[in-house]
Amino acid sequence: MSIKRAAARDQIKDLLLERILNGTYKPGDRLVELQIAEELNTSQAPVREAFRYLEAMKVVVTEPYKGTRVRSVSDRELKESSQVRAALEQLAAELAAPKFGGDVRELENEARRFMAAARKRDFAAYAEHDMAFHRLIVEASGNEILCSTWESIVLELRFRKTLDKIGEGKLVEFGSAHLPVIDRLKDGDGRGAGKALKSLICKYHGLDRAREEL
Repeated sequence: MSIKRAAARDQIKDLLLERILNGTYKPGDRLVELQIAEELNTSQAPVREAFRYLEAMKVVVTEPYKGTRVRSVSDRELKESSQVRAALEQLAAELAAPKFGGDVRELENEARRFMAAARKRDFAAYAEHDMAFHRLIVEASGNEILCSTWESIVLELRFRKTLDKIGEGKLVEFGSAHLPVIDRLKDGDGRGAGKALKSLICKYHGLDRAREEL
């Protein structure tokens, strides 16, 4: 497998992240810089830079004399990120409602896709389209700081771990709970959409329980 010199760091980062997300690299696994560089037919420098990016994303951790390992995501981290996410998405929906102007076709398309994936119990496809659904609302807010903060909070690794806890058997129920958000945004009801999103995160992501335990 060969990696082009241009943007090698980003290509390597994306490849390693995908391997972590799909379970090729599991929590605690060591990522060896030289081995990865040889596999991808590149120098160690872009691999080292990719490691730094992944560490900043809190996906891996590097320790002296121990090297770089895949970082595990704790239950506490999932709960804390859900708390912040609920507040961000509530605000995003309130800001986004007038921007949609009643045109929620993209949201409806993503909802159809994640509901189809839920019925097939296709976990990976569900995660992809559910993430896209929420990202559409956040980006429609037009608030760049909110968007960048949301991206760091709703790191895909955390998102997939949260879905793991919900379980494949509840994907249809979880997906259906998104539909009232679309109805409220279509009606231009930003406050109602925000409350619906917050309620969704609280119910399925254990936010109320997290608040009690922190």
